[in-house]
Amino acid sequence: MVDDNFSRSLVYVAEHNDEGALGIIINRPLDLSVKELLERVEIPPQISGFDASPVFFGGPVQTDRGFVLHRPHGEWQSSLQVTSEIALTSSKDILQNLAEKGEPKDVLISLGYAGWGAGQLEDELAQNGWLTVGADPRIIFELEVGERLDAAVRLLGIDFVNLSDVAGHA
Repeated sequence: MVDDNFSRSLVYVAEHNDEGALGIIINRPLDLSVKELLERVEIPPQISGFDASPVFFGGPVQTDRGFVLHRPHGEWQSSLQVTSEIALTSSKDILQNLAEKGEPKDVLISLGYAGWGAGQLEDELAQNGWLTVGADPRIIFELEVGERLDAAVRLLGIDFVNLSDVAGHA
């Protein structure tokens, strides 16, 4: 992608329907820790371990709003069950639980999201603007940030260094 928001970005598409699509970029950490974010929203962490966990740039839409990709699902005020393994929550109650109990264990917190209007993502795919691969929760929650993009591309049987930044049609 030529757009700096998406160049070398790995996007987890959480919702895709006739009205458009919503995704979270999962490999662009911000210079902000989860601990700092919790303190900014006046939820003091009651357990340790959040200093090294980054908050991510989830995309250029609503960058002042937080989104939490997580597993397991749980019962939250505003949550979308994406798959049997992954949910996306945008309510503050999940942050409260995270700060108090450290749960859910597997989380990726972002500010903002990537959004596409009706047909927009399909057009970008038709122009070869994106590579697509089935999501693997291990890539999102278990790999280091710098390993995620390469791991996703390897699922396609491709070595990232062999890719060109110029799209075309065969």
